[in-house]
Amino acid sequence: MKITSSDPHREILKRSDHLLLFCITLLSLVEICLMHPLDVVKTRWFGFYKGILPPIMAETPKRAVKFFTFEQYKKLLGHASLSPGLTFAVAGLGSGLTEAVVVNPFEVVKVSLQANRNAFTEQPSTFVQARRIITTDGLGFRGLNKGLTATLGRHGVFNMVYFGFYFNVKNIIPVNEEPTLEFLRKFGIGLVSGTIASMVNIPFDVAKSRIQGPQPEPGEIKYRTCFKTMATVYKEEGFLALYKGLVPKIMRLGPGGAVMLLVYEYAYAWLQENW
Repeated sequence: MKITSSDPHREILKRSDHLLLFCITLLSLVEICLMHPLDVVKTRWFGFYKGILPPIMAETPKRAVKFFTFEQYKKLLGHASLSPGLTFAVAGLGSGLTEAVVVNPFEVVKVSLQANRNAFTEQPSTFVQARRIITTDGLGFRGLNKGLTATLGRHGVFNMVYFGFYFNVKNIIPVNEEPTLEFLRKFGIGLVSGTIASMVNIPFDVAKSRIQGPQPEPGEIKYRTCFKTMATVYKEEGFLALYKGLVPKIMRLGPGGAVMLLVYEYAYAWLQENW
């Protein structure tokens, strides 16, 4: 049956998309404001909300890309002969790779702001810093898209584990009819999902920070590519250096992953009921 522009199914789809975008915006702001200080801890101990503007600007399109592309990849993979568990993981990988392309320029600006250790009164604004990067190094892999490969690895691996674990485990553990226990069930699964994903992808995160952050010797680029950076860090600093910052990362993305999914699910369900 051909669906016309006035078809009720299309109207429901449009309404659903609007609710989805609203929920994505809400969960982005909640998750960023709660968890950004712990992200800054990985780079420095002071100025916990320093560099928060780039992630706030990035979170709306980032979350939109994350959830929307995950659903689209999941639909596409539904035509392939993959198990449901593998479908969730591969769809998560695809959404992470797509998300990385969108968010990487914001990450470059954020890391450069967080790594600047001058007095707060001397700090450039977000837009001044972005313009400075573009003017000095351009838009390419040495400028605003520096470290893209590491960001692809970081987001691709994280989303693959995060979505794959969450939806597979959520389908295995029975739904609890008691609202509080059901909330704890979802929160617990989201917490474990974010924690495991953080542990798996942190070497990419370390490589990204080294590539996008200040180089050890001014004027000399030591950390250039993702896997070469990992090899250099491992050779010079040992295996544990690839997991530097793991604790604050888990503290942020463990509960942050749970918050993100819970805000999305409950807000979306409420809006569907009342709008």
